[in-house]
Amino acid sequence: MDICGPFSKASIHGEKYFLTILDDFSRYAWIVLLLKSKSEVKIQVQNFISLIENQFDSKIKCIRTDNGPEFFLKDFFASKGIIHHTNCVYTPQ
Repeated sequence: MDICGPFSKASIHGEKYFLTILDDFSRYAWIVLLLKSKSEVKIQVQNFISLIENQFDSKIKCIRTDNGPEFFLKDFFASKGIIHHTNCVYTPQ
């Protein structure tokens, strides 16, 4: 899971970021809606997890992100039983 941006040119509605989510097992990539600010990431992550649980009848067990503070949802992840892993700094691979 990673957030991309800010882009120098905003979209028509002023968005400068987007959220990418990659399933390690299937290698399926999700691109979540465009975002105006990084503060919207927490809501979008919670909505995405609810979508996966309801529509695909699957439970997310582990999430891997960079060390961005927008992904620290410790209480939410604990309530869902999700393990949160973080990558090493400056290692995109």
